[in-house]
Amino acid sequence: MPNSGLTAIELRSLTKKFDDVVAVDNFDVIIRKGEFFSLLGPSGCGKTTTLRVIAGLEIPTEGSVLLENQDVTRIPAYKRNINTVFQDYALFPHMNVKKNIFFPMKMKKVKMDDAGPRIQKVLRLVNMEGFETRLPQQLSGGQRQRIALARSLVNEPAALLLDEPLGALDFKLRIAMQKVLKDIQRNVGITFVYVTHDQTEAMTMSDRIAVMKGGLVHQIGSPDEIYNEPASAFVASFIGDMNFLNGKILKIGEKEDHAEVSGNSVRTRKTKTILNRGDDILLCIRSERVLLNPGKSLPDNLIKSRLKRIVFRGVDFEATCEFNGSEIRAVVGAAFWDHSLKEGDIVRIGFNFDDVVVFPRSEEKDVIKYSAEAV
Repeated sequence: MPNSGLTAIELRSLTKKFDDVVAVDNFDVIIRKGEFFSLLGPSGCGKTTTLRVIAGLEIPTEGSVLLENQDVTRIPAYKRNINTVFQDYALFPHMNVKKNIFFPMKMKKVKMDDAGPRIQKVLRLVNMEGFETRLPQQLSGGQRQRIALARSLVNEPAALLLDEPLGALDFKLRIAMQKVLKDIQRNVGITFVYVTHDQTEAMTMSDRIAVMKGGLVHQIGSPDEIYNEPASAFVASFIGDMNFLNGKILKIGEKEDHAEVSGNSVRTRKTKTILNRGDDILLCIRSERVLLNPGKSLPDNLIKSRLKRIVFRGVDFEATCEFNGSEIRAVVGAAFWDHSLKEGDIVRIGFNFDDVVVFPRSEEKDVIKYSAEAV
């Protein structure tokens, strides 16, 4: 577990501009020692720029960077006790594994004879013992990534920065390397700052996540908080599979609110935004929280609809239902699917009020939408 009492990296009002473009806008965060912290967001959101500022490869326009409570804002990259792992591994092709790992120690005037035990330690850590004499081109993508990690860890940095390190790997190898990375991070106890656009990677490995868009940080929290308590409609749309329904506030209550959606009254959880009766809103419901033809234990909301589309996805079925011009998707595990259902059937869809997150309709413009035209 990360040490909540010790600070590894702190960003204070960090801003980075490139001419008139604000790449990072007033970023404040404390990253704890031993924490796996991810910067997550779509391309161009500012996550890699933030990482490069931490590394010392970019100078911030405003604000400061602290490493273990020391201001390093103007200290060059080579003098910071931080290492970076890139997507392309950056291994020297003419050096074997042992010499690649030794290189950062050589830069610190350590002799090869003295470096042996530390090289063996990191090779053991990444499960690559016995590969010392191989050249990078004799290794698989996953093996090269492990050697890049070993080289970055051999000098025991205060933090390790990882810029989309698994992006070049195929799907199954990427999944396997996610587990390897998290295990390594736990074993060494070093702070990892991880840049990715892949929500699954971030959710799987991180202690906390900063979700970014357009240089702004929309939310910082644990994977559970980000998923179940999204701070904005953008976060709700970027993380996981979310239904979005347009509605209006009908009634503000003490423990729950009531909204109108396509002629139906829907109970929702209390919104953190101050809303009034008649306000246009955006209702967000996770597709796996939507029940299809619920049984004896009825949910808070129940709506009659038409089964428009059924998609089998291996482990589950995605059912798209339509009611009065609105669409909502339900994801049902394959083991629980009713195989008698067919497209065109009249069904009931249900969901509980606590599973409905509400935002002002004005945030609809920030929702990430994928369509056939965009692919």
